[in-house]
Order: sequence, then structure tokens, then C-alpha cells
Amino acid sequence: MQGPLTGIKVVDLTQIYNGPYATFLMAMAGAEVIKIEPPGGEHTRRRQRDGGGAHIPHAMLNSGKHFVVLDLKQEEGKAALTRLIEQSDVLVENYRPGVMARLGFSREHVKKLNPRLIYASSSGFGTTGPYRDYPAMDLAVQAMSGVLSVTGYPDNPPVKAGPAIADFNAGVHLYGAIATALLDRERTGTVRAVEVAMFEAIYPALASNLGLMGGINKDRSPRTGNRHGGLSISPYNVYECKDGHCAILANNEHQWHALARYFGQEWAITDSRYASMYERVKRIEEVDELVGGWAREQTKDQLFAGLIAVGVPCSPVRELSEVMRDEHLHARNALVEIEHPIYGAMTVPTSPLVFEGVPRDIRWPSRKLGEDQALIDQPERALGRSES
Repeated sequence: MQGPLTGIKVVDLTQIYNGPYATFLMAMAGAEVIKIEPPGGEHTRRRQRDGGGAHIPHAMLNSGKHFVVLDLKQEEGKAALTRLIEQSDVLVENYRPGVMARLGFSREHVKKLNPRLIYASSSGFGTTGPYRDYPAMDLAVQAMSGVLSVTGYPDNPPVKAGPAIADFNAGVHLYGAIATALLDRERTGTVRAVEVAMFEAIYPALASNLGLMGGINKDRSPRTGNRHGGLSISPYNVYECKDGHCAILANNEHQWHALARYFGQEWAITDSRYASMYERVKRIEEVDELVGGWAREQTKDQLFAGLIAVGVPCSPVRELSEVMRDEHLHARNALVEIEHPIYGAMTVPTSPLVFEGVPRDIRWPSRKLGEDQALIDQPERALGRSES
């Protein structure tokens, strides 16, 4: 499969979610990615629990990569990594700052081994600053960044976001930094190291909450439940209906008018209490009671079909099992069904980055631990293996 990054060779020293997602995006864009794991495999390969399923993240994030095992605490492993670095375009790692240097592969040393290699790193808090050495996982970064403080309901304890948003925001930013650095190298010959901190990558996602704090809440942005994070749109909530819940919002007057007409409540269009967004936000409790009362009379499917037809953003609250079978995602090949050689039948995502002329599919499923170990013994073949 030819893609925009075909011919780019990547040494992948990443683990868990953040770094592996960046290198997954690179692999799906055509890059040849060698994932280096320690003896026993990286963390997600080794996770397991009763009932199974813990392998799914590893399979999702490592399609299209080659797999080798290197013990970087031993000279043989260091020598093999050195050979890979010398022939590659990018090295990606998301260890804690200082780990690569302790292993003998500092940025300065790697630059001497291969002056054209782009050194890309990601960590919780970056390679400089007071928090540099703090260990970080998604939950810790959500807490430190304020995400927990604005998630949940005002009178309840803070709640983490369900998805691993800090990890994956950082992974996307890391991919963007690498792609930008590759373009810079191509255009100017300049070779730059790049880094992304999870703490910094998640901050822009708090835009609405920061907007709320910039108003009357100077010291803290309150938790708003399912309402808009900036409390500047109404209606904007998750409403109960006959058989579940639906998310409904009206982002402008046109949508509010369409919403009121759909429910046969045209009076709300001209009533001075609800005629403008400003007035609706002032009476946010009243608006939620109105819309909630209207919504309770219909099923999820009725609401969704009816409101979408008149241009009002709406969606039923769905279970993950429903999303995995979603006809839209499968029609676009955003999700594909595969027979994994290790785990059997499963649904996996392709890249959300869609390139014209590039088939939207996985290149190959994730492999067994060390399955491509021959690449270490034959370095001239290291990144030229067939995709079959």
C-alpha cells in the first residue's frame, strides 16, 4: 500500500497509548515502522484480566508494524538499535525524560549516529520544567490539567473523562509534529527534534471551560454535567426519552426555531424569555425543563430521525457495542472486521486520516512478540518486508 509516508523508516520505541497511536498513524500513512519491545513485550501486550479483552488496545494500535524484541540494557540490544537508527528517518519514544539517555541513546548521541534522523518524544510533562520528572498516565494528566475538575456534576465529585483523552490528544499532536518536521527536512534540510507533552496537548480542549472561567467564575470553572462546558449554549444537554437518552442542542436561532417547530411549540420562538440565545442561557434551567418535557414523549429513534431531518443536532446515547457495528463507520472503512492471527475475529479501526488514492484499510494485523526478529539479523532488509 503506497501512502504519503511510503519510504519513511521509523524506529518505534513507544508503549501503551500515546506514542503507539502516533506511530500507528504513520504506519497507516505508508511508513515502515519497526516496533521494538522489551523481553516479555510492552505493557499493553502483557495486560490481561478475567474474561479477556485486554488485548484489544494492543491490536488496535499496532496494526501495520513490524515487531522485534531488544533488551536495551544489554550490549547486543544496544548494537541492534544502533544499526536501526543509522538507517532510519524517525525515532519515536515516549519514555519518561532521561530514560533514553540512561540507556545510552541521548538526543546528542542519536544525532551523531544519524544526522538526518528526526528524534520525536512524548511524555506527561515535557523534557524541561518543574514537572519534568513526574511519572504520568492519562488519569494523572487529566487531574493535573483540570479535566477532572470540570467533568461531572456540580454537587458530585470530579470524574475522569471516559476515553483516554490525554494520551490520544498527545498522540495526534505527536504525529503532527513528526509530519511537520519531515516536511521541514524535505524543504530546507533542517533536522529538528520534536516533543509533545500530554499536559500541554490537552489544554486547548478546555477552551469552553476556560471561557466560562473568564466570565463570572474567576477562580474556578464549575462542573456543568452534560451542559455546555462554557454554559453559553442552551439548550445543550442529554435528555431523557421513552427508551433511553438523547443529546440535543441548538447552537443558533435557526436550530432553536426548528426544534420548537418540530415539537409543535412555535410559541417558544417568539416568547421573549426564549427568543435569543442570551435569554435562553439566562434561563437554562427553564429551557432544560421545557425540552426535557417535550423529549420524554418520544423514543430515541423518533427524536433522532425527526430532529436530524429538520437540521437540529441530536444523537441517541449509544452503547459501545452499537458503535462497533455502526453502518456509517463500516461503510467508510473507518472500522473493519478482520480475522486476527492471534486473537481471532475482531473489529479494528483504520486511520482517521483519509488520503485520496490510498485504500482505507489496515496494512496487516499486529504480530506476535518478536515475529520480525529476522530484521535484526539482516539489517539491510530491516524495513523492506512484504506486507503479505
